[in-house]
Amino acid sequence: MKIHVANHPLISHKLTVLRDKNTNSQVFRHLVDELVTLLAYEATREVKIESVSIQTPVTETTGSLLSLPKPVVVPILRAGLGMLEGMMRVMPSADVGFLGMVRDEETLQASTYANRLPEDLSGRQCYVLDPMLATGGTLVAAFNYLIERGAQDITAICLISAPEGVEVVKQAFSHTQFPITIVTGAMDEKLNEHGYIVPGLGDAGDRLYGVV
Repeated sequence: MKIHVANHPLISHKLTVLRDKNTNSQVFRHLVDELVTLLAYEATREVKIESVSIQTPVTETTGSLLSLPKPVVVPILRAGLGMLEGMMRVMPSADVGFLGMVRDEETLQASTYANRLPEDLSGRQCYVLDPMLATGGTLVAAFNYLIERGAQDITAICLISAPEGVEVVKQAFSHTQFPITIVTGAMDEKLNEHGYIVPGLGDAGDRLYGVV
């Protein structure tokens, strides 16, 4: 498993404003959109392409286009929806699927309550969108769900991550050669006793859409 922490001053700046408890939902949504676009460039570095011949106004040349089958972008509901537009801005031709997952606040285990995904993901690259990698349970469950359907390799984009969660994901797939990458804007200090990232940014879903 590969871990890539995007070390860029613009990402650090935007994350700082995102973390501020005084940042309202409108600004929060805008910043998430911008951050995902920046992280998507790193996350798609190994997206599959194929050579094609085209005719420019000057001459014939060889370029590259995304290979088939198309990549699949998978936001994890509900907070992952706030990341979708930023990702699709970078890769608008990708297909989109959805996973609804919820974490039990007592056991911290994740369960799937909804999905809108192709039954067969054979040969497809999947990009999972989840704002925070905290305990790791949600990503492990999501990855297994996609692998069962034949996904070829998986990249997760997370705004922030906790070392404990990264270790959980790493251990879950330590005995497989399946290609997994996590791209994150920051590696935070730790999880607290309630399973929240410290310093973190609060509940991403609530800050994106309000408390429900």
